[in-house]
Amino acid sequence: MRTIAGVEWEVAPGLTAYEAALARMEERAAAIRAGTAGELVWLVEHPPLFTAGTSADPAELFNPMGFPVHVAGRGGRYTYHGPGQRVGYLMLDLDRRGRDVRAFVAALEGWMIAALGRLGVAARQEPGRIGIWTGEGSAEAKIGAIGVRVKKWVTLHGFAINLSPDLSHFGGIVPCGIADFGVTSLQALGNRAKMKALDEALEQEFPEFLGKIGLPSKGA
Repeated sequence: MRTIAGVEWEVAPGLTAYEAALARMEERAAAIRAGTAGELVWLVEHPPLFTAGTSADPAELFNPMGFPVHVAGRGGRYTYHGPGQRVGYLMLDLDRRGRDVRAFVAALEGWMIAALGRLGVAARQEPGRIGIWTGEGSAEAKIGAIGVRVKKWVTLHGFAINLSPDLSHFGGIVPCGIADFGVTSLQALGNRAKMKALDEALEQEFPEFLGKIGLPSKGA
């Protein structure tokens, strides 16, 4: 495990079980709040599964492949996770960084966009829509998702970026409740970047992201 800009940074090998990820996030968030652990960015991949956010509508879950469905506790609706998708879990102390949840979400969007830009993908946020988007017209599609939770001013959950997942798996849900647009990936766009390159791009843009959510105060 390394530290970047004062935050622990960990990349999990292989596939991480979702139940184990939830348990670890909750445990680490509680330790951060208690002052017994530092902030953490944890990058993982999951086996194929769906997660239900607090606004999930059962009518948007089809799941013909029978993947596990997990209640996530984060905001948002249904989301798919699977191999080839980089999931980033952020356990950051907003109590020490200004208590601005909107700034946190906006900075998170900007971080994903900047990292994708380093890999040659022109991505953006679209007003009124959730997630990160790329392409124009009939080629417009979602390439990244955001779903966060803030508990006692510590963040949980985070983001997902589609590097090379099986895009057919997204057909088991209406991704994030948006039925009018497709889902894409770096691989589908013809981009040959590997997971290591995506992780490096995220790492390079991380200090800028932290600067936008606020420097930690010393005494809080």
